[in-house]
Amino acid sequence: MAGITEYITQGSRIFLTSWKNRIKPTEYAGNAQQICRKIVKDCWNGQYFQASTNNFAQFWTRDFGWCTASLIKLGYEVEVKQTLKYALNRFLEAEKITTTITPKGKPFDFPNRAVDSIPWLIHSIKLSHFYFGAYRDFLNQEIQQLFDEVVNAQTGLVKQNVHASSMKDFSVRQSSCYDNCMIGLLAKDLSGMNGLINPFQEYNYPKLIEKNFWNGTYFYDDLTKQEYVAGDANIFPFVLGVVTDEDKLRSVLNMIQVAGLDKPLPLKYTANRQGVRFIMQEYFLRNYESNTIWTHMGPLYIKLMKKLDKWMAEEYEKKYTQLIEKHLSYPEVLVVVGEGEKMEVKPFKTPFYTCDRGMLWAANYLTL
Repeated sequence: MAGITEYITQGSRIFLTSWKNRIKPTEYAGNAQQICRKIVKDCWNGQYFQASTNNFAQFWTRDFGWCTASLIKLGYEVEVKQTLKYALNRFLEAEKITTTITPKGKPFDFPNRAVDSIPWLIHSIKLSHFYFGAYRDFLNQEIQQLFDEVVNAQTGLVKQNVHASSMKDFSVRQSSCYDNCMIGLLAKDLSGMNGLINPFQEYNYPKLIEKNFWNGTYFYDDLTKQEYVAGDANIFPFVLGVVTDEDKLRSVLNMIQVAGLDKPLPLKYTANRQGVRFIMQEYFLRNYESNTIWTHMGPLYIKLMKKLDKWMAEEYEKKYTQLIEKHLSYPEVLVVVGEGEKMEVKPFKTPFYTCDRGMLWAANYLTL
């Protein structure tokens, strides 16, 4: 019942806040660099880094993990460690690691438990050299529970019948490539962290990912092996360092371009809804996670492109700079309106939701 209550409470809060964004969106003065630096600064509330300045004023384990490396590069090491201390204390009190912590400090999962919460938390701890001694027993308990409940001990892969939340949290996937890469990242991180158990160490995740998801030109979205190219499935094996083969990187970047996931700027989850299943709540945010452009993946994709085609990466970066300076913010999700010369990229909105304009993800743009 407590979980349902938080789900309703937070949903209502986000709905109301998003309507304020619709009426008067947050805007910042300056060029793209100045705007993004102000957003990151405003996401720090004195206790922890919020996922955004408006709709998502809570701590979000996944989003924080995406940005930890960039936040440290930007000089926020002290704030990163304070955020981790805040989150770990709340998780310890609740006796569980969750996707998010409400603005009032209560951990809960949206829409349900996620495979990537523990991997991102551990990754942030490792990157920041945060001293986790006081939380060792709790972390070991959570790591073992994740392994027991989510991983097929015979294969090392995420169980297909586990409906876990993920970065594309409105979709229903069966052992997604992204989730398995997150387990691969966790296995790699734990191997160098004294005092923490590593029940994943016997599995070779680079080989498992290649064997089970690689089709010769791109990675399948999940083990159902549908014939579509998914943005997250194809960049995160490389973003996380689970796969390092340059030929495969060249191939997936090409397939992303062929599928149009980088147009008019990166990056979309999929080109359309075909083959993708969504949870019931997606009805209220129609196409929120299908062919819209997500700015959390854009800079990560650009960083990968820089390894192979610096000119193309610069073109993508210019488009992001123009976007930020046009809207005087860092929008969460974008939708393409019109065609040809009349085509325009606008912040996403439905009758029930208006996207945020001040995402912590701006940190990753700043480190391009």
